[in-house]
Amino acid sequence: MNVEERMALVLRNTEELVTEEELRTLLTEKEEPTAYIGFEPSGLVHLGWVLVAQKIRDLTDAGFKVTIFWADWHAYINDKLGGDLENIRTCAKYMEDCFIALGVPRDRVEFKYASQMVSEVEYWETVIKVAKVTSLSRVKRAMTIMGRSEDEAEVDSSKLFYPILQATDIFCMGMDVAYAGLDQRRAHMLARDAADKLGWKKPIALHTPLLPGLKGGNRMNPAEAKMSKSDPNSSINIHDDRESIAKKMKKAFCPPERESEDENPVLMLCRYVILPRNGELFVDRPEKYGGPVTYRTYEEITEAYFGGSLSPVDLKSGVSDGLAKTLEPVAEYFREHPENHEALVEVLKGIGKLR
Repeated sequence: MNVEERMALVLRNTEELVTEEELRTLLTEKEEPTAYIGFEPSGLVHLGWVLVAQKIRDLTDAGFKVTIFWADWHAYINDKLGGDLENIRTCAKYMEDCFIALGVPRDRVEFKYASQMVSEVEYWETVIKVAKVTSLSRVKRAMTIMGRSEDEAEVDSSKLFYPILQATDIFCMGMDVAYAGLDQRRAHMLARDAADKLGWKKPIALHTPLLPGLKGGNRMNPAEAKMSKSDPNSSINIHDDRESIAKKMKKAFCPPERESEDENPVLMLCRYVILPRNGELFVDRPEKYGGPVTYRTYEEITEAYFGGSLSPVDLKSGVSDGLAKTLEPVAEYFREHPENHEALVEVLKGIGKLR
């Protein structure tokens, strides 16, 4: 595979790359570059992870060694799962299962915990160095990466450590590429800025889009409108069955105007989940409404939808079927390996997050 083919894999369904020139140089000079994505273990997994799993596969196919980083101490700072580290680590084991169930190649990724690094004095030396070249106002602006506003730093000063720790993770693991959803952009830019000031290797930043919640997107603030497990009526859990998916999909925001395309969660599910995973969208509709039809590109779907030959009802039905097909391997995996999922469910019940 040549450099351009590897570039195409990395860039597929990508929202932003900082910078393309740096990536091309990396792929030219390094046979097996490194990339990482970090997660707070914080609960059950939703459909946004399908997009992430696909990008991890793209990266491994492009020759990257990918680290999936369980930010257990970061989740503790962010008060996740009752602020209990054992609960957080139980969740990380479940999330590892989720990635394997979604097709991430176990032999081409490494799973690593923040707690494996924070015991090293070199880690905290790096924390101090990054903090010394980063202003307090920059740190507070970056707090949106953890779903917090700048003002919340006044409530709990530990929150101020979070963006610095996230940048430090990248440097201590020596990563070539920092990958995340677009909501993590400020942390990556903070790390790049610190690297410039300290004369360190600057991480390339790769960002994929955020799936909008089923209630609709917000082009001006996609982070607020993203699919989130905190709103079960606006998100689809990877454990949802066909009936549950269809019930939620019926209420999904699906405007007919092309100018609202990026805010349409049903179309975004086609673009970033169904087509990459299934290769097509099949709509099984009655003959009186045009009969069954198969779309193999996103452009075909939008042309039919905005042209009026594909109704919102039929689009939602096809998407429900497509998502159920996408998630069949997940259901099969957890039927065979239920332990970590069941352990997390008990944790969630214990802290009042599930009935």
